[in-house]
Amino acid sequence: MEELISQNETGIIMIPDISGFTDFVINTNIFIGKYITENLLKSIIDSNNLSFKVSEIEGDAVLFYKYRKIPSFDDTLAQIVVMYKNFKKELGRLSLELTMEISLSLKIIVHYGSFTQYTIGRFKKLYGATVVEAHQMLKNHMAKFPPYALFSEAFLKANFEQPAQSIIEYDNCDNCIYLAKIGYIHYL
Repeated sequence: MEELISQNETGIIMIPDISGFTDFVINTNIFIGKYITENLLKSIIDSNNLSFKVSEIEGDAVLFYKYRKIPSFDDTLAQIVVMYKNFKKELGRLSLELTMEISLSLKIIVHYGSFTQYTIGRFKKLYGATVVEAHQMLKNHMAKFPPYALFSEAFLKANFEQPAQSIIEYDNCDNCIYLAKIGYIHYL
């Protein structure tokens, strides 16, 4: 039992999630949609400058995590900007290549806390309240206004380099009953 308890670590969870995905899948040819989705998710994964591990790809989202050596707010924000710019660049390239408008955007969730992993066969899954809370943050009132990044208060407090108050706004996550305030930033 003591071995099990020691496997629980604190870390960061980051979830880049494609907004508008459900309508896109329903209204797009399956092969074209698959091609677009693969390329957009690849652009996100290839933008991983902070060496996050990929836990899994969840349809239209990538579940990244990192234990220890938590990046600063500024480094995390720079990572998010790179992901967003590369996503947007790839979206533009695909729109030109396929001569079609692709109405997708990106939102990114950043949370911090304790979580662990379990393995079933060759699959490793993250487990813990922190993982559930990060997913709950995806369901928020700002869903109609992507692109944006949401930072949990837990991440902001764990980060020793606090962001300037003028950069970040705070709100309550209506569906996040286990979280206090969340901070958010709208991309330019």
